This record gives sequence, structure tokens and C-alpha cells, in this order.
Amino acid sequence: MRVILDTNVFISGLIFPESTPGKILKAWRSASLDLVISEPLLVELRRVLSYPKIHQRLHWDEQQVDRYLLLLRFFAEVVDVAEVSASVPRDHADEPVLATLLASNADYLVTGDDDLLSLRESYAIISPAEFWRRCA
Repeated sequence: MRVILDTNVFISGLIFPESTPGKILKAWRSASLDLVISEPLLVELRRVLSYPKIHQRLHWDEQQVDRYLLLLRFFAEVVDVAEVSASVPRDHADEPVLATLLASNADYLVTGDDDLLSLRESYAIISPAEFWRRCA
């Protein structure tokens, strides 16, 4: 199954490994899921992983952030979203996330973002809890 994980799922899963997002990350690491990501999502993840409060929670320095992002590039499918147009009326900053879903034909976009979840009637967007219930 091919899935896209929004930044909030990565962060929650890394900080709380026993949480549902943590279980989803563990499923990816054990090769139960195929992860799909895009350059804009990698940029956003780098930005958030570089926040001081995230550094404190994870006990990561910039080298560890770099290694994690390199791991994602190596083990995930990185899709090109340059030619994809996506509209998220409630939050335009989420458009690269939706564009990743459209460019990839992934089975699901897993997110805790209410603005993206509001589009679930039109797209394969679900919460971490719903994803885990369906796919675990």
C-alpha cells in the first residue's frame, strides 16, 4: 500500500513512538507500507524538525535531521509535483501536500490536519486513527 504521511504524522510518530502515528512509522520501517513523499514535503519536514522544541523532544541535532531526511529520500518514492495544480481553500499552505497525493496516485494521504481532512469526501485523505483501523 502506497501512503503519504503529512508532516504532523511524522512529528507525532517520532516524538510518541507508541502513538498511532508512531505505529504507522513503524509499519513503514518494517516495509509494511510504501511511503510516497515530494520535495515540498521534505522541505517542510526539515523546517519543522529544525524547530528548537522539536530538537529538544527528539534529542536530534542537524546531522540527525539530515540523516533522517536522507533515509526518507532513499527508502521512499519521491514524486515530482512541479506540474500539479492543487487547491486547498481553507489553507493554501497545504496545497503541496494535496499535490503530492494527486501526483502519486497513492492509496492514502494520512494527516491530522483539519483543513486537509475537510477534503476527504473528494480525495483519499484520512486521519492516522482511521488509517490504522482500516489497514493495521
